[in-house]
Amino acid sequence: MKTISIWITLILALSVIPCGAQNVNKKSVPAAKTAASAISAEKVEAYYFHLTSRCPTCLAVESVAKRTIESLYAGKVSFKSINLDDASSKSIAEKLKVPGQALLIVKGGKQLNLTNEGFMYAKKDPEKFKSIIKEKVDALLL
Repeated sequence: MKTISIWITLILALSVIPCGAQNVNKKSVPAAKTAASAISAEKVEAYYFHLTSRCPTCLAVESVAKRTIESLYAGKVSFKSINLDDASSKSIAEKLKVPGQALLIVKGGKQLNLTNEGFMYAKKDPEKFKSIIKEKVDALLL
């Protein structure tokens, strides 16, 4: 049993390594310039911080989160994809204290980090990931 849990831990740890290994030529929405100064105390905003090189899981996190936010909260919640490799993203990353890839839901000073949930469920169980996003965003909209 101990051997199985060691293998599972090893597999999970190694599954994160390829995240930056593949180069995907997709351009990010240039939202970083205006995002740093536009964090609102009243509006709920979703930010997906990523690197230029992204694995399929990274792309799935962004895709599921963006579709969920846009379909459930059109006009109420904004979604911004921000490339951390762009110099223009430095100010928003510093303001939100983002050290690396992250999916954040922000309202004023309150910040919810859904990165772990995204990487766990975006590919294997997107419906569960959608329900987590809905639960967290709904709580901030109250």
